[in-house]
Amino acid sequence: VFLSQMGWGDLGAFGEPSKETPNLDQMAAEGMLFLDFYSASPLCSPSRAALLTGRLPLRNGFYTTNGHARNAYTPQDIVGGIPDSELLLPELLKKAGYTNKIIGKWHLGHRSQFHPLRHGFDEWFGSPNCHFGPYDNRERPNIPVYRDWDMTGRYYEDFKIDLETGESNLTQLYLQEALDFISKQQASQQPFFLYWAIDATHAPVYASKQFLGTSQRGLYGDAVREIDDSVGKILRHLQQLGISENTFVFFTSDNGAALISAPKQGGSNGPFLCGKQTTFEGGMREPAIAWWPGHIPAGGVSHQLGTVMDLFSTSLSLAGLQPPSDRQIDGIDLLPVILQGKLIDRPIFYYRGNELMAVRAGLYKAHYWTWSNSWEEHGKGIDFCPGQSVAGVTTHTQEEHTHLPLLFHLGRDPGEKYPLSFASEEYQRAVENISELIQQHRASLLPAQPQLNVCDQAVMNWSPPGCEKLGKCLKAPESDPKKCSWPH
Repeated sequence: VFLSQMGWGDLGAFGEPSKETPNLDQMAAEGMLFLDFYSASPLCSPSRAALLTGRLPLRNGFYTTNGHARNAYTPQDIVGGIPDSELLLPELLKKAGYTNKIIGKWHLGHRSQFHPLRHGFDEWFGSPNCHFGPYDNRERPNIPVYRDWDMTGRYYEDFKIDLETGESNLTQLYLQEALDFISKQQASQQPFFLYWAIDATHAPVYASKQFLGTSQRGLYGDAVREIDDSVGKILRHLQQLGISENTFVFFTSDNGAALISAPKQGGSNGPFLCGKQTTFEGGMREPAIAWWPGHIPAGGVSHQLGTVMDLFSTSLSLAGLQPPSDRQIDGIDLLPVILQGKLIDRPIFYYRGNELMAVRAGLYKAHYWTWSNSWEEHGKGIDFCPGQSVAGVTTHTQEEHTHLPLLFHLGRDPGEKYPLSFASEEYQRAVENISELIQQHRASLLPAQPQLNVCDQAVMNWSPPGCEKLGKCLKAPESDPKKCSWPH
């Protein structure tokens, strides 16, 4: 279960005071809660590419070199996408006889060569992009929703989202798809991988009619309540079919809550600094729960440093497969952590685009670059750290600290407010250790060809496969490739 920009502070299990996620809280009580779990990027597309390849975005091509330390993703006009040279989790699981389905947001490129069914998935119901719009279908087409190889309609035209009320039944459609797929696989005794990648918590936030107005947290809370209810139904379905003890379920998010959309359209990052788009804790630390009745001891809480890339290695391990040996894999197998409560010593690398911004080892986090967003963007009201300003830390210019990194002890100071004194022995010991880890990391780093540099209006979703049958093909403009602009 891979959510879109749900924050660490959005679940009751992580301390959200209104306690509106009873099913996820129960999932945590029956399984294991990860308190120190991270995305691989402060933005959606690179994080999704990392989860499915087990590799940092810099290795799998989901970054840009058009500007230093820029967040880039896959909008409609992007030319690039997931390269054929990358091996995705579903491609590898096929070798062990798995049937693989993606429900929801793909976000790894929308041109036909990047289609999920070309990269190991057997079935797809969802969209190549987020649910932005509505568009006029002349300057910019509405985004398609696919059923397997072909589009089945477009957002706002055939799949309604009311931007005034926030009403949409998409989460219910995605829930039913999940229940039906699980039933079908259980009936055929087929092992399966379900990637349930719904996006109701991504602005513009939406929820079904029966959930609208039911949360103390407004429309965003309504969306969270519906997701919570849906996860509860999926877990109960596994139990009713008698396959819960053979099914490993993991719940997390692709990046921190988008505080730029808060409070009405964005979530909470709890005690952490800033949000989506930044490499502060609020941008990359995620809620995470592992559930596997009969295997994972109930009520477990782990301080293992984990990342979405670990889900690649862990899933392969569960299927009895080895990760590919011909490439660097950044994910680790978390099964010893989940099943035996072990702790594996490993660092977390916080990248923003092509730059290593920070590194965490143990409870220490060193920032080598700081940047929230530019003064120019901030002046337009774009604020990734609303109500939070830490002098010299949440900077509006890109500040380099390579020679004297800013160091925080996240145990004593999870909000990254109090940098340790450069002169202290504690500082020197921690930075020396982290510097060694960076040297080792860089020695193995071969950046891939950046996929997110070129944009072209002609490649937008004008005529996706299947548009002829529906009479939904649109005329594309002349090709005019340009460098994509990434202000953040």
